[in-house]
Amino acid sequence: TLRMRVPSLLVLLFCFRGSAGPSPHFLQQPEDLVVLLGEEARLPCALGAYWGLVQWTKSGLALGGQRDLPGWSRYWISGNAANGQHDLHIRPVELEDEASYECQATQAGLRSRPAQLHVLVPPEAPQVLGGPSVSLVAGVPANLTCRSHGDARPTPELLWFRDGVRLDGTTFHQTLLKEGTPGSVESTLTLTPFSHDDGATLVCRARSQALPAGRDTAITLSLQYPPEVTLSASPHTVQEGEKVIFLCQATAQPPVTGYRWAKGGSPVLGARGPRLEVVADASFLTEPVSCEVSNAVGSANRSTALDVLFGPILQAKPEPVSVDLGEDASFSCAWRGNPLPRVTWTRRGGAQVLGSGATLRLPSVEPEDAGDYVCRAEPGLSGLGGGAAEARLTVNAPPVVTALHSAPAFLRGPARLQCLVFASPAPDAVVWSWDEGFLEAGSQGRFLVETFPAPESRGGLGPGLISVLHISGTQESDFSRSFNCSARNRLGEGGARASLGRRASASFSEQKNPMRIPRSSDGSSSRGPEEEETGSREDRGPIVHTDHSDLVLEEEGTLETKDPTNGYYKVRGVSVSLSLGEAPGGGLFLPPPSPLGPPGTPTFYDFNPHLGMVSPGRLYRARAGYLTTPHPRAFTSYIKPTSFGPPDLAPGTPPFPYAAFPIPSHPRLQTHV
Repeated sequence: TLRMRVPSLLVLLFCFRGSAGPSPHFLQQPEDLVVLLGEEARLPCALGAYWGLVQWTKSGLALGGQRDLPGWSRYWISGNAANGQHDLHIRPVELEDEASYECQATQAGLRSRPAQLHVLVPPEAPQVLGGPSVSLVAGVPANLTCRSHGDARPTPELLWFRDGVRLDGTTFHQTLLKEGTPGSVESTLTLTPFSHDDGATLVCRARSQALPAGRDTAITLSLQYPPEVTLSASPHTVQEGEKVIFLCQATAQPPVTGYRWAKGGSPVLGARGPRLEVVADASFLTEPVSCEVSNAVGSANRSTALDVLFGPILQAKPEPVSVDLGEDASFSCAWRGNPLPRVTWTRRGGAQVLGSGATLRLPSVEPEDAGDYVCRAEPGLSGLGGGAAEARLTVNAPPVVTALHSAPAFLRGPARLQCLVFASPAPDAVVWSWDEGFLEAGSQGRFLVETFPAPESRGGLGPGLISVLHISGTQESDFSRSFNCSARNRLGEGGARASLGRRASASFSEQKNPMRIPRSSDGSSSRGPEEEETGSREDRGPIVHTDHSDLVLEEEGTLETKDPTNGYYKVRGVSVSLSLGEAPGGGLFLPPPSPLGPPGTPTFYDFNPHLGMVSPGRLYRARAGYLTTPHPRAFTSYIKPTSFGPPDLAPGTPPFPYAAFPIPSHPRLQTHV
């Protein structure tokens, strides 16, 4: 009877306590949980004031009321039931365990809030296409692809690293399966490798919430690259003529296949291999030596120029300059050398430095500035090179006319006046004028004008002309009047006055005597007057008869010659061709006798006091029908010449050395021309 009463008492007690104590409630409810695949999941549940049946549901499906949950081998309930503890355990967690779970007190009608179980799947190690050693070409852009496969949850992030430093320049791409679940993800790294990247290690890392540290896959870069060249010269600074060795060193993958040497862009014939030996000269300063190295990938070129020390070399000569009076003039010349040469300007024959540098400027030139200017560079450190180059400055100005000395003449004898004309530009005309007339060329009555060029110009003053006024049968008025020699060009006119001196002697005889012109190789008489008069007939050449005298001529070309400038230039053996014909005045025109020595001595004019010039050679040659050499004895009549022969200079004999003429000094130039 007692055993029958115990259950009844328990029911009564329960009812009493239920009506009098607290109602069942949750002391702890499950919360959302994230767990890694393969690990253990624990969802807590605690009830108070409840000793009835407790069960768990998975997405609404009851797992059972027993604590070992038969049928769910990986599931169980733990805790002290008397204390109301009913925790759900899952181990190991699989993807199918991802669901919503509730803890229920069925007899009290209580349900916990749903707790979501999330199962994370760590990513697998990614794969780099082409790894573990990826072959690239230096300098060529390339893409490296890293790919992650599997059911990783969540989708992993793919990152690139080098030496622990994250690399930029990546793109991300995800591929989905048909069911919409992630299939694979890819990350592409774009880079342009260089030769120094050869052997570098790159890491692709797959990282997610399931595996924050991530999983790495490393690759090694294997680069193919064209040669990297280093070119050296030993020694680099050399004197011209010294030996230099060039060494061409290169690193390349694959190995070097060939070398090519060039200088200034032109191949060096016969040069092979990484070494070149040369003898340095000035060209190596401006024409670099280059070495080109090749392999299967490509080629590379390096060049270097030597520092060659050499003396000055003239590159551009100064050019002659012609300017009008008062204008500016400039000269330029170019020298090259290493080190750069010092260039100075002087006037020829002078020591004063007028300027330095490549250009000389002369402002507002005057006639005295005319002359030759010298551009000079001193030799280099080696003592080689250097030199000078010159150019002439011609100042265009009105003509400069100088009356030359004329020998005194006999009354009714022949006479000659001369003037020297320098002009640039050349004169349009040279005119002789006197009281009752003027004459530019040809003959007029007793007068004849002859003009011929001087062989050299007077430094920078332009070409020279000699104009000769011949007078046949002088009259008293000729000795008292003035003769003017004038010349003009586009810049003006210049002139000089000349007068005729009278020889204090008897007037010319009208007798008709034979006269011999002596034979001499140097133009002087080889016999005295006595021998001249008493020589044998066989000794004499043919006699030429005129109205007043006979001339005994020897072979043509051996006649004694006389200076057409009337002896102004100390001329010996110069002749002027005159026609041997009858003129209105009759007779033959000849120059006056020598002012030095008695008649019959060799014709020799010495005007050293005037010009200090040396003797020129033969100027005009004899022609048939012309008398080229006057005798010291003159004739009073004049025959107009019809033509004059061209210059005939003896071999090796200089022409008129007009360069010896003095010119006025100039404050700018301490020299002479």
